[in-house]
Amino acid sequence: MSLKLADAETGDISDIINTALYPIHDSGHVQLQALIEHARAELAEDGCCLLKNFLRPEVLEQARLEGQALSGKTFYSVRKVNAYFTEDDASLPQDDPRRTFMERTSGFVTRDMIAPDAIIHRLYVSPMMKRFIGACLDEPEIFEYADPFAGLVINVMPEGTEQPWHFDTNEFIVSMMTQKPEAGGLFEYAPMIRSRSQENLGAVGKVVRGEDRAQVKELTLNPGDLQIFKGRFSVHRVTRVAGATERNTAIFAYSEKPGIIGRAQRTKQLYGRLSEAHLQAERNLVRSDQLLD
Repeated sequence: MSLKLADAETGDISDIINTALYPIHDSGHVQLQALIEHARAELAEDGCCLLKNFLRPEVLEQARLEGQALSGKTFYSVRKVNAYFTEDDASLPQDDPRRTFMERTSGFVTRDMIAPDAIIHRLYVSPMMKRFIGACLDEPEIFEYADPFAGLVINVMPEGTEQPWHFDTNEFIVSMMTQKPEAGGLFEYAPMIRSRSQENLGAVGKVVRGEDRAQVKELTLNPGDLQIFKGRFSVHRVTRVAGATERNTAIFAYSEKPGIIGRAQRTKQLYGRLSEAHLQAERNLVRSDQLLD
């Protein structure tokens, strides 16, 4: 299957979505409303919703191959980070989660390297997709992340890499695994452990230090499953990958407000570079809350 750029720009993704299970192309479909209500209930309960087999099988294989072809462009960073991607502050108590640093060894392919007609890019920009995701989140409208790098990324995790406990910069993340590793690479999260107004540092600290597993859930993910996740409020991680097969996941970043761009410090850590947009954003910061990053 080869898709022209003009096809990507139409926003119609009914040819790549498993419409038998997810009729998002038909706004009046009774099954669609039931799906939306189910997603809202799951997101309200623990900030996570999993939509299995979201892609057509033949399209999933194309997405897997497209991701594999881009893995050579991955920027890998190996460094110690805390859950907020901030620098150490010796003035804080030792049990503050900002004092707990973990090794991050994952890598990313950024949006500017992903072709506009790639399967995951078509999904990300489609108005049909944004309407569906917005409805699941009970939001009147959602916006593509304005960040030229982080709006759409492929998280590439070869053997020995992991993502330690962290929060996301934006309110929610939509993701889809395109290739599963042989072992490891498990997604774990502590549902809604903080809110817009409460950091809940004590509880977060116990999770990131491994002192409290009672709040931690594990989610089984398979290629082609669509995950909607409130990663701004649920600290989460991906465990160390084992085996020769990479764990590849497309991450679609949307926001409740337009113009959201990642902080310069975190962008440099994750992607190894900055754009003029990031520098400008630091001067005119647009955020939806005042939480730690």
